[in-house]
Amino acid sequence: MHILIVDDEDSQRTLLAGYLKKKGFAVTTAASGREAIEKNRTEGFDLAILDLKMPDIDGIETMAKMKEVDPQTFFLILTGYGTVESAVHAMKIGAYDYLSKPVNLDELELLIERIRSDQTVHAELETLREEIAEQFKTESFVAESKAMTEVLHLMSRIAKSDATVLISGESGTGKEIVARLIHQASARKQQRFVPISCAALPETLLESELFGYERGAFTGADKRKLGKFELAHRGTLFLDEIGDVPLSTQVKLLRVLQEFSFERLGSTTPIEVDVRLISATNQDLKKKIQEGTFREDLFYRINVITMHLPALRERKEDIKPLVEHFIEKLSQRSTRKIRGVSKAALDKLVRYDWPGNIRELENIIERAMVLCRGEIIDVKDVPLEAQPAARSSGERLQDVEKQHITTVLGKAGWNLSKAAERLGIHRNTLRAKIKEYGITKE
Repeated sequence: MHILIVDDEDSQRTLLAGYLKKKGFAVTTAASGREAIEKNRTEGFDLAILDLKMPDIDGIETMAKMKEVDPQTFFLILTGYGTVESAVHAMKIGAYDYLSKPVNLDELELLIERIRSDQTVHAELETLREEIAEQFKTESFVAESKAMTEVLHLMSRIAKSDATVLISGESGTGKEIVARLIHQASARKQQRFVPISCAALPETLLESELFGYERGAFTGADKRKLGKFELAHRGTLFLDEIGDVPLSTQVKLLRVLQEFSFERLGSTTPIEVDVRLISATNQDLKKKIQEGTFREDLFYRINVITMHLPALRERKEDIKPLVEHFIEKLSQRSTRKIRGVSKAALDKLVRYDWPGNIRELENIIERAMVLCRGEIIDVKDVPLEAQPAARSSGERLQDVEKQHITTVLGKAGWNLSKAAERLGIHRNTLRAKIKEYGITKE
């Protein structure tokens, strides 16, 4: 936490600054309101402690000017004899609290702890507003096949520990849902589950999203932002597509997992966190280690417990219950009444290879419910892409995926949005796949 102390009395500034520095805070001082306003233009402060009565600009006006630049800053007002009424007025217009002089240092420390807690709450509320459209609702976990029943048993054991987990599996197999269920069954379930897709963000933006930044840390950073690690404090952080994390960010990620502390971009103040990490990948990380694109030490740090989610073509017993689940789920937000799927349509769905896995199946069912003219989804309502070439025992999965993506891109005229929709993946994930496989437009 970076604290600004503003007081025209040298002895008061020295006392407060010395005490707070001993407590581990980063401290800046200013002898006047004007000096504080100038420093606030170039530095970001978590908290400003302002003397109410100063000769040039008083504490209330100083606070108002500072709030114009950085509304996220918290303010404590210092009051002398006969100025409590003005301090109460300051609280009405934005101060967090006030302290009477001479300052009780124990009381000051308690107030600072409350402010730190409130800062986290404010950041969480802001994040929740951003995520409200995609707010997670617990989904029934379909696991009738033997493969998925084994996954369920493993999940129940994993949830009881705080060990890092690496979930592997193809795109669309439900890795994030599994991570959420592990969190919900853990001792951290009352705290936040914070997901981030490493493939969907460029290198510079990924680092700032993970670790946060101070105002002025880079061009466009006009306010302080808490990173995902801070928001997941005492909860669970889910790093999807961790194989796409750049090497430079891998170094910082490893340090956090070893030391449980980091600094926001533009700051040198360490922040300690208590986070359980769950990662997911659809790539062969051991191969990436051999290629020099993934750190071996980071791999062993995130790979304490490994889970593998089978592809949908490997658990076809689950297709029928999944179809029924999606019809029920999608019917809740549709005015149309769909009662089920015909045997012929279900047979067609079971025969299909599902390169996009569960995500693709859900998209197909949603499309079928729109196209369906009656109450039963029939064969004509489930138009599927041509089957990928049959796999031989020596054919690599990556080659099949590359061929399928290339085919869908061609049919979509290289319109990435349309191709991503047909594949059942995010457009940014599709971009990452095109780059990974070196796919070019003919």
